[in-house]
Amino acid sequence: MENRRRRQPALAPDERRAALIAATIPLLHEHGVEVSTRQIATAAGVAEGTIFGVFSNKNELVVCSVVKALDVQPTLDALAAIDPAAALRVRLLAAAEIVHARFTENASLMHAARRLIITGDSSPEARDRMTSTRGQLMTAVTEVLEPDAARLRVSPAKAARLLLLYCGANTFGPFGDSEQFSGSELASLLLDGILIDEGEQAKCS
Repeated sequence: MENRRRRQPALAPDERRAALIAATIPLLHEHGVEVSTRQIATAAGVAEGTIFGVFSNKNELVVCSVVKALDVQPTLDALAAIDPAAALRVRLLAAAEIVHARFTENASLMHAARRLIITGDSSPEARDRMTSTRGQLMTAVTEVLEPDAARLRVSPAKAARLLLLYCGANTFGPFGDSEQFSGSELASLLLDGILIDEGEQAKCS
């Protein structure tokens, strides 16, 4: 006997939208933005037509799902949880790993966001929300560095920008495909540069 899809109980429109978005996000990671409404409906346990009862079209559902998947708040919370009393190197390493993980785990969705949302005009509200993420990340990383502002050659804000540039280029740049740096390596590069410390080198001679 043919197995029938187990239908979900009736939900309020907002709840249905949230359930469809939750079902769509894993599919976006697996299939990209070309995921079909049939795949989404199967994952959500609803009829395909149910999607269009709460979303005007597939693009609206995909845009809402990308925005939800790239919600910056968990990243901001993780950065805020870094102990401000810890050593600068420890804090910077932790911040680099958090930002690096966000970028690498969501690289494909960030590409999709740029194409569908940031450079498109289908959803100005979603575009504003996505572009504001950059400033929020900048502020959060800056706050991690501020306790040691007097020790830095540049302002904490400029150091934060450099870290974000490193992490972004590492993930999205043309030289980041074959062998990416880890977050800890990027933190060390930012703090120490690429020259061997002459004092340390003399001790080893």
